[in-house]
Amino acid sequence: QVQLVESGGDLVQPGGSLRLSCAASGFSLDYYSVGWFRQAPGKEREGVSCISSSDGSRYYADSVKGRFTIYRDNAKNTEYLQMNSLKPEDTAVYYCAADNRRFCSWWEGDYEYWGQGTQVTVSS
Repeated sequence: QVQLVESGGDLVQPGGSLRLSCAASGFSLDYYSVGWFRQAPGKEREGVSCISSSDGSRYYADSVKGRFTIYRDNAKNTEYLQMNSLKPEDTAVYYCAADNRRFCSWWEGDYEYWGQGTQVTVSS
């Protein structure tokens, strides 16, 4: 059964850090590009970061550049999103998505598999 399961969301104070995990089962992430998306209340889902399967290139939205890092543990078949210097505007449900494509995409329609989402709340 193909599945993506996110975890790691939590309530954190501004300036804090969280690491989100996206564990894949039923397929190997080695051949998949992975994207992280988020959706804040009342807003559309937006791309945050992605990594291409072709060469491991990583991309970040301007709003998170320098604060978030996407990386993969192939042995665990898990993708991570390390989030530092969190801001209240980072509050959202975060989703990981995977697709058997060489290059990652900011368009959610390009991804075949999605996780259920994990809530990140940044508040004092």
